[in-house]
Amino acid sequence: MQSNFKSSNKSTVDPQETAIAVLGWLANEPDLFGRFLALTGIEPGQVRGAINDPGFLSGMLDFLMNHEPTLMAFCAASGTAPEAVIAAAHHFSPPGLSSGEY
Repeated sequence: MQSNFKSSNKSTVDPQETAIAVLGWLANEPDLFGRFLALTGIEPGQVRGAINDPGFLSGMLDFLMNHEPTLMAFCAASGTAPEAVIAAAHHFSPPGLSSGEY
């Protein structure tokens, strides 16, 4: 029987820290941040409260990962490995039926 618990690796980056770094970077990229807000329907004043919502964080990470040049720009600016962003996205997005995990 496969366990649903994943072993933690102390050398990995905290998904919450990665998500906050993405939000900080997006906030300093007015065109991207405006597009993100428009796509989500969230008002700028609601972002502070939304940062505690895993669904918001998942959507924000998906927004970043759905456009490779944007993902790579974030990684270059922040010194974050793309794998850390992917790991954070997986952390905040439970596997779906198409993931192969049931």
